[in-house]
Amino acid sequence: MSGVDGVADAGREEPKVADGQAGPDAAAEPIGPGSDGPGAVGVPQGRDEDAVGRFVERFASELAEAGMQRMAARVFAALLVSETGSMTSAELASALRISPAAVSGAVRYLSQVNMVGREREPGSRRDRYVLHNELWYETFTNRDRILTRWEQVMREGVASAGGPGTAAGARMAETAAFFTFLHGELSQLMDRWREHRTTLDLPPIPPR
Repeated sequence: MSGVDGVADAGREEPKVADGQAGPDAAAEPIGPGSDGPGAVGVPQGRDEDAVGRFVERFASELAEAGMQRMAARVFAALLVSETGSMTSAELASALRISPAAVSGAVRYLSQVNMVGREREPGSRRDRYVLHNELWYETFTNRDRILTRWEQVMREGVASAGGPGTAAGARMAETAAFFTFLHGELSQLMDRWREHRTTLDLPPIPPR
């Protein structure tokens, strides 16, 4: 789905930060031992924080290559590898050595693409940013809805271009047909994944 993600993410600007704060293109510093980042509290036996930091930066680079904003990719990777799948803004800022403004911009982007949610800590005014229970299912289902909207717009475009008999109309008709095909295949793929998941040694999906 990297092609769809790249188009869907096109035009989004990296969050702007004030002078003196770490911006999206600031040099990445790996998460290190003793940080407030992934695994800092209740670290599981065998967890290697240096290796965790390298994973965060490597996976973030892969996501950025696929079209995701660089800072959002780092925040997402940090959440993914955290033991609880959730962190506060302060924890993310400390773990990734970035400014609160950069965290805010990254989380806003991740929320817009339905990859991260927000929860209020019990008895606190602090928010925690959390991964969805069925992260990839939610993400691809959201892409499925986007494909439906694109298909509708393309079909309107065919009519506005004079119908499928024109060069422009034929081009957009083919695009609409591709989106229709992809929409159907993606829906079936997600259903097959849920069925396949039951055969794996994975923990049950927590209730929403």
